[in-house]
Amino acid sequence: MQSFSFRGGRPVDLTSLQIEGERLILKSIDAGYSAEIFREFSPEITRYMLPKPADTIDETLAFISESLDRMRKGCDLVLAITLKENGDFLGCCGFHGIADVRIPVLGIWIKKAAHGNKYGREAIRILTAWAAETIDFDYVRYPVDKDNIASRKIPEELGAAICEEQKVRTMRGTYLNEVVYRISYEALKQFHGGLATD
Repeated sequence: MQSFSFRGGRPVDLTSLQIEGERLILKSIDAGYSAEIFREFSPEITRYMLPKPADTIDETLAFISESLDRMRKGCDLVLAITLKENGDFLGCCGFHGIADVRIPVLGIWIKKAAHGNKYGREAIRILTAWAAETIDFDYVRYPVDKDNIASRKIPEELGAAICEEQKVRTMRGTYLNEVVYRISYEALKQFHGGLATD
C-alpha cells in the first residue's frame, strides 16, 4: 500500500491533525466522535452516498479504527468537522488516497441540523488548502450524484471540471448517477491565492 508523499519530505502524523479555518476546526477522527457519527450518519444523510448508515455503534467504531489504521499508513485522511466557537460536531470530511495516493478522492458530509450554513464549502476549502501545501498529488477527484446540487457547488467553486460520469451501486443496493469532478493542483493553487511550496 502506497503512502502520501509530503512536500519538503517532512513526515506528517495524520492521526493528530488540527486545521483551523474562519468558523471551523478540522480534527483527525477518533473514537470520541463515535456516538455523534453513529447518530448523525443517517439514511437521509447517506441518500447520495455509497456507504450506508451503521446498524450498531460497533460498526461506527470499526470504521474509525480502520480509518486510523490507514491514516497511520499514510494513505488516508478522515477529519471531524467541528464548530470553532463551541466545538460542536458538524460532520466529517476526507482526503482519500486508498486507491491512488497521486489522485486522492475528496469526500464530505454535514449533519442535517447544520445544513444551510455552507459549512461543507468551508470545510473543503480548509482541507484542500492544507492538502495542497502539505501533500504531493497530481489532482483530486470529487464524485457526487448529479441530483446533489448543494454538494456539486463545492467542486465547481474550486474551478473543477467534470471528467467522467458513472453509475455506481451503493451499499444499500441503490444506484447513484455520479459525475466526477477533477480538480488540479494548479486550480487549487489559483483558488487559494497561491500556496507556499518547496
